[in-house]
Amino acid sequence: MAEGLAIIWLNNLLTRDAIVSDQDTKILWQPSDDRIRQTNITAFIEAAEDDWATHIGDFDGLYKFSIEENERFWQSLIDFAGVSAETWGKVVLENPDQMPGATWFPEAKLSYAENLLRRRDGADALVFWGEDQVKKRFSYKELYDEVSRLAQAMQAAGLVAGDRVGAYMPNMPETIVAMLAANSIGAIWSSCSPDFGVQGVLDRFGQIEPKLVVACDGYFYNGKSHDNIAKVTAVLAELPSVETTLIVPYSRQNPPLEDVPHAVLWDDFIADFEAQDIEFNRLPFNHPLYIMYSSGTTGVPKCIVHGAGGTLLKHLSEHLLHCDEKPGDRVFYFTTCGWMMWNWLVSGLACQATLLLYDGSPFYPDGNVLFDFAEAEGMTLFGTSAKYIDAVKKAGLEPAKTHNLEKLKAMASTGSPLVPESFDFVYENIKQDFHLASISGGTDIVGCFVLGNPVAPVWRGEIQTRALGMAVDVFDHDGNSLREEAGDLVCTKPFPSMPVGFWADDDGAKYKAAYFEDYENVWCHGDWVELTARGGMVIYGRSDATLNPGGVRIGTAEIYRQVEQFDEVIEGLCIGQIWEGDTRVVLFVVMREGFELAGELQDAIRKRIRQNCTPRHVPAKIIAVPDIPRTKSGKITELAVRDIVEGRKIKNKEALANADALQHFENLDELQH
Repeated sequence: MAEGLAIIWLNNLLTRDAIVSDQDTKILWQPSDDRIRQTNITAFIEAAEDDWATHIGDFDGLYKFSIEENERFWQSLIDFAGVSAETWGKVVLENPDQMPGATWFPEAKLSYAENLLRRRDGADALVFWGEDQVKKRFSYKELYDEVSRLAQAMQAAGLVAGDRVGAYMPNMPETIVAMLAANSIGAIWSSCSPDFGVQGVLDRFGQIEPKLVVACDGYFYNGKSHDNIAKVTAVLAELPSVETTLIVPYSRQNPPLEDVPHAVLWDDFIADFEAQDIEFNRLPFNHPLYIMYSSGTTGVPKCIVHGAGGTLLKHLSEHLLHCDEKPGDRVFYFTTCGWMMWNWLVSGLACQATLLLYDGSPFYPDGNVLFDFAEAEGMTLFGTSAKYIDAVKKAGLEPAKTHNLEKLKAMASTGSPLVPESFDFVYENIKQDFHLASISGGTDIVGCFVLGNPVAPVWRGEIQTRALGMAVDVFDHDGNSLREEAGDLVCTKPFPSMPVGFWADDDGAKYKAAYFEDYENVWCHGDWVELTARGGMVIYGRSDATLNPGGVRIGTAEIYRQVEQFDEVIEGLCIGQIWEGDTRVVLFVVMREGFELAGELQDAIRKRIRQNCTPRHVPAKIIAVPDIPRTKSGKITELAVRDIVEGRKIKNKEALANADALQHFENLDELQH
């Protein structure tokens, strides 16, 4: 999930077939009959059968029901999850045969925040570790009361439904409080992690014009404190829409605020307000909840608007059914607030789970810290990335021997691909009897297309199932459905978490172009995948030019904007190269006459990209080339270069104006290490 599970680009068919064949031979985990009986899936099947006087039977039957009877499936989920609404109305799905154009529950009114704040007792709602520097704990009552006070303060500051709130925050309790307070009013939330540079934040918040910004004074990473005040000040200088800047002290008690426009400390902002019952603003099902970002190959990032109702239902289907979460479970995902998995994690509150929050390096003070967290807090779901699992493996750690992980029921992995050997490592060195779920989706749907299945076996190297309620298929270029062959990941029916649209895209042209141009009335996600005979999935990579380092999807346009500022460089081209089970960013540059790509210039390019984008954008390799291939219309062709680098045959060379330029990218020594 993006964004999503990233790339396994295989250099040839023989390699791919060998991997798939190897996967076919081995089941690594099988849930017991007793565990299956106790799952939410089993209870849900019984409930849905009663709801509609029908026979569903098993998970395969449930998946079929969720697609063929999708309106009934989502209605049953609403009842099963106890989703609260002022009204649902009579219409479940309007224009069901139109994508885009389909609308779920057009008459409904609800509050996302209200559904996450149903519990008000003394049990843990949030437990936070900020490396070894800060630890905090919020009960459900304390969370509710803090949201109440902040919501009142926000309203007193003039915030109303539809206003935007921008967060420049770590993954800490105050971030969740601020999001829920904003949503209780009907304001729209958008967030960036503090590791975003000034330009990266402005490229996002500059488009949505927030009225209020929440920001931390600094943050901790790898044992060091990093100041954030200077970046916040620089961002606000270019955001005239901001009327209030809410500063959360994190790295120090009294941060200097003299230069920060409209600044007020958190405690001062809420000081005049006592906790009281929250008056949740119940708004239409598709009222915007989140604005999230997807960066492409040109221009500033696209602002993807997600509705409150669709996000809530999609997340509940994943938390309750695919992850089997129950009240009292303690759920963790290693994520920043710039990644959709943060938004996903927060919805665990709607299942009455405890959220375990960690901010900082997952290897500080050593590689055991997240397992220390798991043991200390009785973690039941450990959400992470394949990159992290690989790092644990390379560090020689054996948590199964060093930690008590008795309460750990499941581990979820997204981001870079979970290769078969990593499946082996998890079951051999982390825990034997638990559910390992490889998952994949994206920011575009604020959820997953493919997920784990807690009532089915885990096969080595394979994602278990397509998501319930998602008519996921694999198409060839002509729109024919494929099985056991690689093709485009598509979704052929509407689902609730489709974006409401893109911000400032009044005619919907950008939205339609992003997902619906390749196949008429079908969502095309841009992943290259294979649906196995078992109904599982193997993801081979992106079918477009989006980069995916560490599983976080970024566009090349943000990198190009920084490179273009160097007089020594004529132009650049960026690709993602598959390397050691992940994707690394490779930047090719054409130098001006008289200039060379010296080490100092490489350092300066990396520094500018790091400062103005994020560390994930920084190229692992920068290589000078004499020419860059482009189409006859003048556009650079990243896909052709990527294919050359990965050793694949180039199709449609005739579409290139300078096909000879491709030779500069073949068999480069710099890309062999």
